[in-house]
Amino acid sequence: MIRGGLQDGMSITVCGRVLLNADRFNVNLQQGAEVVALQVNPRYQMLWIGPGYVVHNTHQNGTWGWEERKFETPFPRGQTFSLQILVTQESYKILANGKPFSEYKHRMPFSDVDRICVVGTVELSLVTFHSLATVSHCDILLLWLNQTVPYKSIIYDGVQPAKCIIIQGVITPQAKRVEFSLRHRTGIAFYYSLCFDENVVVCNSYEDGTWGNEEQSGLKLFERGQPFQVTICCSPDNYKMFVNGEKACTYSHRYTKLEEIDVLEVSGDVQLSFVQP
Repeated sequence: MIRGGLQDGMSITVCGRVLLNADRFNVNLQQGAEVVALQVNPRYQMLWIGPGYVVHNTHQNGTWGWEERKFETPFPRGQTFSLQILVTQESYKILANGKPFSEYKHRMPFSDVDRICVVGTVELSLVTFHSLATVSHCDILLLWLNQTVPYKSIIYDGVQPAKCIIIQGVITPQAKRVEFSLRHRTGIAFYYSLCFDENVVVCNSYEDGTWGNEEQSGLKLFERGQPFQVTICCSPDNYKMFVNGEKACTYSHRYTKLEEIDVLEVSGDVQLSFVQP
């Protein structure tokens, strides 16, 4: 269920993996069990036209409308994916794996939508809803297309359990380091650093003028010159980091006053295309 229904400026993110034997799957924005305001429907049966295609459609008054097809797919079998739907007054703007993919004009009021339904040969790792209603559409487009680095933004009301932060962009081809930080007034609660020359990811916290013990892992989910989507989800006990829909790491809270963690920073060898703090 989408509590309160869809609103202008709301962003919906679905992350998961398409199964190897997939024939199709659906991501539906629905009113009740029968009315579908938007269906995003990757299909894989007609392989003579390529690796797959994607259908958008609406189901109301007991019948489907005319299909809008894109004869390409950013959702290949066996691969992880992230799908983001941004609700505007005129249309749904759809991003796949951090890049603009399609736009679907409303055929029924988006305010009637009260749930999301995902069906088919796919595994889900994350579904989130966020409101960008306080930001104008002009500002949203600027966020989407023109983020400068180093990037810094306020996290209003701080980091709370169930809060998710989405960062999309492209790693530069000669990247050496990219850093993501969640800060409070006197330190860094969560530091996530991609070190490409060392082929390692470092997680840490900075408190009382001192770095804590590093937690390291491999850099397998990021590649130089490639797009990415990072989603940082806060729970009462830890941060969960997803990269391109795949769970990358879990980092236990060392600074527990979550409401005081109110700044997001991104720096290093990266071009940003969309940030939802």
